[in-house]
Amino acid sequence: MVLESVNPATGQRLAQLAVWDEQALASCLAQTAQATPAWAALPLEARCALLQRVAEVLEARQDELARLTTLEMGKLIIEARAEIAKCALVCRYYAEQGSDLLSDEMVPSDAARSYIAYQPLGTVLAVMPWNFPFWQVFRFAAPALVAGNTAVLKHAANVPQCGRAIESVFHEAGLPVGVFSTLMITASQVRRVIEDPCIQAVTLTGSEQAGRQVAAGAGECLKKTVLELGGSDPFIVLEDADLDVAVPQAVKTRFLNAGQSCIAAKRFIVVAEIAEAFLARFQTAVEALQAGDPQDETTTLAPMARQDLRIELHRQVQDSIAAGAVVVTGCVPLPGEGAYYAASILDQVTAGMPAWEEELFGPVASVIRVADEQETVAVANGSRFGLGASVWTADQARGEGIARQLQAGAVFVNGMVKSDPRLPFGGIKASGYGRELARQGLHEFLNVKTVWIG
Repeated sequence: MVLESVNPATGQRLAQLAVWDEQALASCLAQTAQATPAWAALPLEARCALLQRVAEVLEARQDELARLTTLEMGKLIIEARAEIAKCALVCRYYAEQGSDLLSDEMVPSDAARSYIAYQPLGTVLAVMPWNFPFWQVFRFAAPALVAGNTAVLKHAANVPQCGRAIESVFHEAGLPVGVFSTLMITASQVRRVIEDPCIQAVTLTGSEQAGRQVAAGAGECLKKTVLELGGSDPFIVLEDADLDVAVPQAVKTRFLNAGQSCIAAKRFIVVAEIAEAFLARFQTAVEALQAGDPQDETTTLAPMARQDLRIELHRQVQDSIAAGAVVVTGCVPLPGEGAYYAASILDQVTAGMPAWEEELFGPVASVIRVADEQETVAVANGSRFGLGASVWTADQARGEGIARQLQAGAVFVNGMVKSDPRLPFGGIKASGYGRELARQGLHEFLNVKTVWIG
């Protein structure tokens, strides 16, 4: 069995990598188990210095790694370079803040002295997706490693070369063998890894189905999990919104990475009073996007990552149209080689349609018209997802009031939802549980230990 790497822009096979057998997998996990105690015992300052070195390697290899990302999953080369730069940023953040974030926390009590110590759990298994093949991994790895955990990565099957490249970055930076390893395995082998005594916790970014399976396996073993799953983020446009600001951001958040982002805005909930004006500007901007070679810096619409993903997206679009959604633009696969789908807008989306109920993981925007502010909140919350949301209004206080009512892990007022190393990231409801990044994400995979001295 092999893991196959295919260029989604051309359909050309790039590489085939052999899947590990049980012997190779067991050998890697044994190596990780051996490396774990020494890594945890390494002074925090030394771990921070190594993480700084990881950032330097990422920056030195930025063009190479970005090109690999573009070839293997189709991301625009400009976006790919930005992704590598953000990986370096998160490494530097935890290298610089690690001492403060991991220091003992003194707590007055009935003891002579009592405090909270933050200590590593051991080895964390990361099951990661293809859409941000570097950032998703480093978002987990930087805090986990600086805290003294070791890590093993099961990357998505269509980005095996990115998985191997990530391991090479850590090795080049000088991390000891076994501290970070990429497992060349299939999804069917994940359960066996979860059950291995070496593994103490699991983090997954992926689909609801994958999250349920991983959580069930980890639960049977009583191992901690963090799940970052799908999203159908609302983008609320109130009647007083500045369309000169909101529309460009609407295009960016929906069509970045060909719309293949869990925190992309997918449901554009627009107050009727401003709906026609918003839609006219939105259509003009969306129709200006140009599909093409993602390695060409003038291209503004990337291919989808796989042909099967394009087929599934088109099914959702067709089913929504059959149920009454109105095509504003696009809504068709583009002809020729590659997994390209037209930049698309569906209007008059209503409850029961796939464009309302499901996550459309591709370059399709769903416009939902509502009567007033109260209805925007009801529609936004009327979803099983709860990852991110944004509100667009000239009144910041009004926007903040709505933000506090929205059922989501992050709400941005007059800004595009994004992840930031300084702020916790994660969802609620079917979007998962637990947090990544910031202090909260760092503490997910730590033993928060009480020490009480009489």
